[in-house]
Amino acid sequence: MTCNQILCQSTNDMLMLRICGIRIRFADWHRICGIRIRFADWHHVMLKKLFNSESKTIGGAAIILAFFSLASRLLGVVRDRVLAGQFGAGDTLDAYYAAFRVPDFLYNILILGALSAGFIPVLSGVLSRGAGKEKVWELVNNSINVILVFLAGLSVLLILLAPKIAPLLAPGFGGEKLALTITLTRIMFLSPLLLGLSNVFASVLQSYKRFLIFSLAPIFYNLGIIFGAVALVPSWGPVALAYGVVFGAGLHMIIQIPSVVGLGWRYSWAFNLKNQDFKKIMTMMVPRALALSVSQLNWFAITIIASTLAAGSLSVFNLAYNLQSFPVGILALSFAIAAFPELSNLAAKKDTAGFKKTFLGAGRQIFFLMIPASILLLMLRAQIVRVILGSGRFNWENTIQTADVLAFFTLSLFAQGLIYLLARAFYAYEDTKTPFWIGLVSVGLNIILSIYLARLWGVVGLTMGFSVSQLLNFCLLWIFLRHKVGSLGEGKIIFSVFKISVAGVLMALAIQICKVPLAGILNLDTFLGIFGQGAIAGTMGLAVFTLAAYLLKTPELLDLFAVVRRKLWRQTVPPANLEDTSVSVS
Repeated sequence: MTCNQILCQSTNDMLMLRICGIRIRFADWHRICGIRIRFADWHHVMLKKLFNSESKTIGGAAIILAFFSLASRLLGVVRDRVLAGQFGAGDTLDAYYAAFRVPDFLYNILILGALSAGFIPVLSGVLSRGAGKEKVWELVNNSINVILVFLAGLSVLLILLAPKIAPLLAPGFGGEKLALTITLTRIMFLSPLLLGLSNVFASVLQSYKRFLIFSLAPIFYNLGIIFGAVALVPSWGPVALAYGVVFGAGLHMIIQIPSVVGLGWRYSWAFNLKNQDFKKIMTMMVPRALALSVSQLNWFAITIIASTLAAGSLSVFNLAYNLQSFPVGILALSFAIAAFPELSNLAAKKDTAGFKKTFLGAGRQIFFLMIPASILLLMLRAQIVRVILGSGRFNWENTIQTADVLAFFTLSLFAQGLIYLLARAFYAYEDTKTPFWIGLVSVGLNIILSIYLARLWGVVGLTMGFSVSQLLNFCLLWIFLRHKVGSLGEGKIIFSVFKISVAGVLMALAIQICKVPLAGILNLDTFLGIFGQGAIAGTMGLAVFTLAAYLLKTPELLDLFAVVRRKLWRQTVPPANLEDTSVSVS
């Protein structure tokens, strides 16, 4: 080592010590620590620990998932604002959403829910019986290779058949609108292949309770779509929207690979369809895939019906659905995903009491979060739609239509949130058949109602049918889960929901009382005026809800406070007294 290298090394070490507030001579460093760590190495170690740390409890995992889900959903809002501003609720955006439907169908039925429903419980079983890492990575590589071969072949076939598929999906489209739909569909068929591989990595990270990187992936997916819309559309035209989706899918996969490698995974060729664990995954996937395919029939029906309605109806429905999905994805889905590995472990151990405790704790938190979210969206729907989507070609008429649709979505918001948790409760018991049959019944009702109500009220009728079917789905799942595991403590839940509802009514009154005078003070013809009215009234409503829930001693609020304090200040805070239905928090 040269004198210059030694001097630079010494300087780096001394710099690290000064930053840490420690004054130790460089000569003493070796004797005290026995090792020498440069600042760059320390930084690398800290980042590695941050991104690969295991979430110990459901509450802690849910906070991580909710935080990054919020970031992802905010990017989704930016994405929708960009799309609405550039194209408005018209033919181009209709074609984009219609083209998205078939690749999304393929991804959802084969990968997103079906694979994780089978992969996570089976992999959890492999880990719990101590089979060794060789068996774990053999299963992972086998799954990757089978999915790669299968989806590659299927994507090529569907790209060739796109001209036949698009007219069936959107019979109301014709001419240039149909041609654009076919082109976008062909390009987007590349995304399920990338997302399929990505979801294998995501399932591994969830099984090992590494939720941080898993929750970052959707952020990069939305960044790719936004990049396509902002950077490529001006020069490539609407076709760039599809390339943005593919680019985002690639980012979704790449971001997760380093963490899986850090767990010990190395790629190897393994293609064994007779592997017992893999066969078990496939066995569990089939009913789940059928359930999701039935659910996707709902979206196909909506797309087909909307294509026959006024131009922009499909865009309005999808934009409103994305807005109402914001709280569901951030709050309810975060708790459901965080609870799933623990539910799977408890079900594998046949610990019914622990299973019910975990399920009910997460379920009551979802109730607590979804009710005020529904009130907020209902009371401030026009302000929310105008602020988020109201730019460029998205005019006031589009705003009113989207706000009306959003109002009917809020009726089933709590049910949509709890369906995520209820379905995973069945999957934890390796039961994917019950959600399938229940989904079949609810989707059948949705299709019937959508056809009838759309004739009466257009796109609003589609939303009404959707909400009613989601309520039925929730009720049936709850009844059948109660039959499987026994009483779910409904009396305590009803009492808790009563308290939450009282606080919610006070919240709605506060929003309305605050909103009316603000209309006379602020200029509602401007962005800042509408934003100010919604922000002030919404903040007041949430403050009233929180205060009322605190005064009513709502245990879910106290439990959330405990989670936040533990995460922010690492305090040892006892959880609120939820008796046998509390969630473990960290």
